Amino acid sequence: MQKENAMAISVKFFASLRDTVGVTEDTINAKDVTCALDVWKKSSRGSEIPANIIVAVNMQNVDVDYLVKDGDKVAFFPPVTGG
Repeated sequence: MQKENAMAISVKFFASLRDTVGVTEDTINAKDVTCALDVWKKSSRGSEIPANIIVAVNMQNVDVDYLVKDGDKVAFFPPVTGG
């Protein structure tokens, strides 16, 4: 019998989001999520997703409804403000 490979998505939180969720990075099972918003919900320890959050999958900015897959690298950045 062949051993099933773990399907993983790497998650990183940047800047103030690290404090918000309490972790810098996480790895989650790809079978447990469908889109980037699911990744946030699964890895943020119950924190509400901030408005205007910046989401990147494999270093490309995407919407929270972007479909994720095994091996993806998902990053969350706080909204950028300027002056």
